[in-house]
Amino acid sequence: MRNIKNIKRIIIKIGSSSLCQETGYIDKQKILYLVMQIAKLIENGYSVVVVSSGAISAGMGFMELPRKPETLPQKQALAAIGQAKLMQIYEELFQLFHLKCAQVLLNHGDFDDRQRLLNLSHTMNALMKYGVIPIVNENDALAVEEIKVGDNDTLAALLVPVIDADLLILVSDIDGLYTANPHVHPEAKLLKYVDRVDENIEKMASGSTSQLGTGGMATKIKAAKIVNDYGKHMVIVNGQKENSLLHIFDENEEGTWFNGASGRHMKARAHWIAYRTQSKGSLIIDDGACRAIKQHKSLLSSGILDVQGQFFAGQVVDVLNKQGEKIAKGIVQYTSFEISLIKGHNSQEMKNILKSHDYDEVIHVNNMVLLGDENHE
Repeated sequence: MRNIKNIKRIIIKIGSSSLCQETGYIDKQKILYLVMQIAKLIENGYSVVVVSSGAISAGMGFMELPRKPETLPQKQALAAIGQAKLMQIYEELFQLFHLKCAQVLLNHGDFDDRQRLLNLSHTMNALMKYGVIPIVNENDALAVEEIKVGDNDTLAALLVPVIDADLLILVSDIDGLYTANPHVHPEAKLLKYVDRVDENIEKMASGSTSQLGTGGMATKIKAAKIVNDYGKHMVIVNGQKENSLLHIFDENEEGTWFNGASGRHMKARAHWIAYRTQSKGSLIIDDGACRAIKQHKSLLSSGILDVQGQFFAGQVVDVLNKQGEKIAKGIVQYTSFEISLIKGHNSQEMKNILKSHDYDEVIHVNNMVLLGDENHE
């Protein structure tokens, strides 16, 4: 059953397929219809942030290109051109409803760095206090693979803790999550409610993609897990259906609802480590250390077999078992060079090797998140 009683802040992610014509160009009529619904939600008392795709498509239309270019510099140039055009369209349409909007461009580094993340949170909250609708997109004009979030489904999910949103709405070109790909399996059934994202749900999402966007159903399920693990809700709706945004909250119960009450309810710091940081390296640990951290104990130098990558103290790394499977992420208290010297040694030997040391633990249990552990707080 959907629990909409306490929902106040909403993030609405609008995909390329909900903004564009079949040719790939921006469709102002489609955007107007979505803006009308957003204006109604605001009138009903909801606070709204929009995450919008479509910058490259807007650039293609302005430059009158027949198809999306192949090279990264060309795509980035179109994103720079199109972002301004896209914002111009949003400003025009929101003004029809006496609403103001502002552009916010982000990359993964804005989530990865704690100070930048705090600044982002302050800015977003200030915009909403002014009654201005933030229009968020990835900064594709400058992004390279190392700093990209990758898709706007994930970007929108990462924003949920930043503004403490209660609900993420993913506006797509499909009614929601089906038991199988409905384009291939006509007998597939739409799921109206998902209590928990598990392996079965993830399997249902495989093989579903969008021709216009960078994300398919798999990225939406990933977003649902990020949002639900923070204890918040997510819903997928078809933006091409009449009043689909408004029907989320009435007896129609539009789309597929992912229940946040059944998530891990991770604290903000644990959620940041698990989802919003990019790991700077890896630690390979032995079986004994695996058992210890699964019992919520700190990682000691004696259980470390190998170090991969170069990183500083205070950075986030992956923790892998001997088979190379990622079992945890955590903040290291020593550099990669120091850990390479003390790996396999006990605490007393560690003191002699480093001459001086501040911590017995390489990663303290309070700075570590088990991946896939449903009970971690």
